[in-house]
Order: sequence, then C-alpha cells, then structure tokens
Amino acid sequence: MYHILIVEDDRSLNQGIALALKEEDVSFYQAYTIAEARTLLRDRSIDMVLLDINLPDGSGYDFLKEIWNVSELPVLMITANDMESDEVTGFSLGADDYITKPFSLMALRARVGRMRQRTASAQTKKEYSDERYVFLFDNMKFYVEGEEIILSKTEQKLLRCFVENRGQTLTRDRLMDIIWEQGGSFVEENALSVAVNRLRHKLVGKDKTCPIRTVYGIGYVWEKGS
Repeated sequence: MYHILIVEDDRSLNQGIALALKEEDVSFYQAYTIAEARTLLRDRSIDMVLLDINLPDGSGYDFLKEIWNVSELPVLMITANDMESDEVTGFSLGADDYITKPFSLMALRARVGRMRQRTASAQTKKEYSDERYVFLFDNMKFYVEGEEIILSKTEQKLLRCFVENRGQTLTRDRLMDIIWEQGGSFVEENALSVAVNRLRHKLVGKDKTCPIRTVYGIGYVWEKGS
C-alpha cells in the first residue's frame, strides 16, 4: 500500500484531493495543520507528502525543512501564490514538484502519478567511493577525505547525477530537468549555478580542487580520475 499525507487546511479541497487520487493501492492520511501533519509523519509510514504552503499554524516551507531533516520523502507543494520566487524557494528547499491554486484535480493526479513513477524507477546505485570521497546515498552520509559533510536534498540530487555520469558533459537544461524534474522550466537558471557552486564548495579537499568542472556555454562535467 502506498501512503500519501495530504496537508491542506481547506477541508473540502483536502477531501477532493483524496477522492481524485483514490486507487486500490493508495491510502491517505489527512492533516489540516502542521501539528497534525507532524504527528502523522512521526507515527505513520508515509510515502509522499502533498503540502500546502499557507497553513493555520505555520509555513509549509518550514515544515518542508522538517521533513527533509528526517527523510527523503517526495513532496509536492500546493501554493496559492503564482510567483516565480515561491517556486524557486520550494525547489531550493527540496520540493519535488509544485502546483498552483486553483488547479484541476486531473492535473494534480497526473503530477502525483509522475512522482510515483520516478520514485519507483529511482536509480539503483546507492554508493560511491574513491580515494577522496565516500557517498552513501541511502543513509544520506557523505564524506570528503574522511570528514562528513551535510548536503541539502538538491545538492544530493546533483551529486548523484554527477557521479553516475562521470566523464559525461551534462547540459544545464538536462541538469535542471533532473534536479527539479518537470518544474525545471519554471526555475530561474541562476538557481542551478548557485546549487552547483554550493556543492563544489563542500566537495573541495585539502588540495583545494573539486572534480566538477564548468563546460562554458554547455553545462558541467565530473572529471574522471578526479
């Protein structure tokens, strides 16, 4: 059974979402506040979260940070703010997708279905190691020359993409589609540069180098042998 947590204070919309996504293999937990959602996340097995940004007892963005601190659950943000800055904020905090109110339940169903497919077909490579690095993606543990570093969800996605495509130049468009999935076309291009630079800074070793090289006008490459 696949368990979806719906965090939406509009009770009619919350119920409508559950009805629209109803499947034989899907069950729902419904929360109307962050406090309720926090309890369900702690006490129940959850596979996906649909999270409204504006909730009675706080911001969905803050709760998204809480989710990321304890898991890698896929999260779809529900927002009434049709602003690019809100989208960038959500993606930078680790959201997998977003949808803006008012939306059709069919569109939501398609997005959730696509997220489930991506989760089910996630790449199977769980570890990477060489003389400098040890990356344990399942355990979310990452080490540079024996020292643990902390990576955001976006940085982890970037890192995984680079190490699984070592020696291959990855275009900016491809990286944005992978990291922010179908929302990539709505994310400011500068967001990718910022994310890559942050990752580079964390991966620098004692020799002050990093294997992620910029291919000007195209994208980036993780240089083999680095």
